[in-house]
Amino acid sequence: MSEHNKLQNLILKLVGAAGVSGAESGASKVAAEELSRFMNVNTDTLGNVVGTVGETGPVILLDAHIDQIGMIVTGIDDEGFIKVDKCGGMDIRGLAAQEVIVWGKKPLKGVVTSIPPHLSNSDDAKTAKKITDLSIDVGMTAEKAKITIRPGDRVTLSGNAQCLMGDKICSPALDDRVGVAAILRSLELLEGRKIACKLVVQFSVQEETGGSGAKTGSYNSEAEECITVDVSFASAPGIPEEKCGDLGKGPMLGVAPILDESMFKTMEKIAIAENIPYQVEVMGARTGTNADSIQTTKAGIKTALLSIPLRNMHTPTEIISLADVENTARLIAAYILNREGKNE
Repeated sequence: MSEHNKLQNLILKLVGAAGVSGAESGASKVAAEELSRFMNVNTDTLGNVVGTVGETGPVILLDAHIDQIGMIVTGIDDEGFIKVDKCGGMDIRGLAAQEVIVWGKKPLKGVVTSIPPHLSNSDDAKTAKKITDLSIDVGMTAEKAKITIRPGDRVTLSGNAQCLMGDKICSPALDDRVGVAAILRSLELLEGRKIACKLVVQFSVQEETGGSGAKTGSYNSEAEECITVDVSFASAPGIPEEKCGDLGKGPMLGVAPILDESMFKTMEKIAIAENIPYQVEVMGARTGTNADSIQTTKAGIKTALLSIPLRNMHTPTEIISLADVENTARLIAAYILNREGKNE
């Protein structure tokens, strides 16, 4: 099987597992199985999947979050409709009539209810409903629904992962399962190579609801440096050009006050030397990723951010380019192999 197909299959496997913030066990199990090919793996108190390899040298932490956006059940009304609230940054504008899966005692297919346009008033056409005003129809009476579903159960968007033309993949939960895939691919590239550092890999939980997994996990890592891998905005109609990267043109190497300048310069130098395509993403303050909390852990951890361009973020139809995931992995591996140079 080609490396292209292997990476594609890995991503499809990761996005196929459920893992809404605070209930990541399904996705974490898949990620732990893949990570155990390279190192010993454990799950910490909050549920982060953690692995280590190497005995000596500086400690470098590789982080990507395993959780996905979704919804959480808040109740069941008298007619059996499921009431929900956000669990992460769900884009409410695209929820009407979406297919979903309610993760009760068993997975149940459902549909977000929608008012037919024939019955909508002018105000309905101008604004999206509040999420607390939406309902999910699973086709059950209240009595039957309450046997299988209870408040606190998670709900995920039910878009089918599919391969588009070229090397593009469209699916829910690519944010940030592609970051997980990039780290796993980098470990594959490092297999059999001598590295002058100790690696700690962390697939962290609860990034979409505040980043508590990364904060506690990095505290235990004793890391001197961290590379956080996440996604960022890819170019599309209506999006300001300066705020996004382009699909297929490589990882977006972050510049921000909280990110370490020396790591940025070293990564840029390596990317040029190794002919790895990359883009620069400039942020004026915080990054909105795990890098924000990792950077301030303990006495501080030098942190770099690699972002994989992604279209349609926080929707059922997120889109990425496999080439960007592969080149993210290449840059991570090259940085680690270069670490003996101590970023000089």
